Amino acid sequence: MTHFVDVPDRPPSEERGISSAGRIEIAVRSASCDRFPARSAPAVVVTLPTFRRPDHLTKTLDSLLAQATTRRFAVVVMENDAEGRAGLEAAQPYFENGRLEGLVLVAHERGNCSAYNAGWQTALRHYPVMDYLLVIDDDECACPDWIERLVRTATATGADFVGGPQRPVFEGGHGDTVARHPVFTPHYETTGRVPILYSSGNVLIRRRVLETMGAPFLDTAFNFIGGGDSDFYARSKRRGLTFAWCAEAPVFETMPARRSEWSWVNARSLRNGAISAIIERRADPHMTGRLRRIAKSAALLAVSPVRGARLGWRKRSALVGLYPLQVAIGRFMAEFGLVNEQYRRPEQN
Repeated sequence: MTHFVDVPDRPPSEERGISSAGRIEIAVRSASCDRFPARSAPAVVVTLPTFRRPDHLTKTLDSLLAQATTRRFAVVVMENDAEGRAGLEAAQPYFENGRLEGLVLVAHERGNCSAYNAGWQTALRHYPVMDYLLVIDDDECACPDWIERLVRTATATGADFVGGPQRPVFEGGHGDTVARHPVFTPHYETTGRVPILYSSGNVLIRRRVLETMGAPFLDTAFNFIGGGDSDFYARSKRRGLTFAWCAEAPVFETMPARRSEWSWVNARSLRNGAISAIIERRADPHMTGRLRRIAKSAALLAVSPVRGARLGWRKRSALVGLYPLQVAIGRFMAEFGLVNEQYRRPEQN
């Protein structure tokens, strides 16, 4: 559903009196873990937000248990359903019996940006020798060498962020016709330095990024529309931080059948366009910036038929060919504050 959304022109670091993560409750801490030497401390911390997906959360945790690495790592699960707490209940045994090292917290302020902020602040506070913070979502499973490949790419490139592909796995095999759509395909294909990232669903972040940017990291104005990660990356890039891609470190994202439907794909495409315009507005909120932004949106709209025809032909899909037009329309919708809050009702996302 599309709502009027007021996203401030300034990021949270420039505002006063904004809570960084809301109330954080540490609910479960791990027992001693004999998987790694006691003398070492975790240099890698995996953060995992969860909201009403307990069954899949256990699959995500199992994929972390199966990691082929000698690096000591901890896991911070951020339960974002403070009332139901089904994720907390599902994750609790993994930590109480010492199979995984780490903790489960309850982020009382609902929204994905709030959950990330809670987890990242907690990781900084509880793991003082952490060098790398990794992010995976509760509808994803990591490949067995996910941690190892992300860390190795960070070491080889020296980048502050390293992203990886999120491979869609559609339930019931309904996604064959849409799997090639831009909302499901990675932005890059090869490993190495890249200009910027767009998603937090599979990413490594160096500790110095969090220390440089400061809390709150993600702006909670994006809690229900998404795009808080893209906004964070854009602000980080302006601070001189760098990005890389690791094509060999995929996660596999379970896609409900509804995500193969026209209504969902259309809403996500329009939202992508809206978010791009919002982020540009925040980078330059003045009248000259708005004029440039509108001119860019008009240019994208004008060329969208040609770009769409080429894209649709290349992907052999008329649905894919509509994407440039949808992005351009979404950008204009953002000028009037009309943004789809896809995360407001997660059961429909």
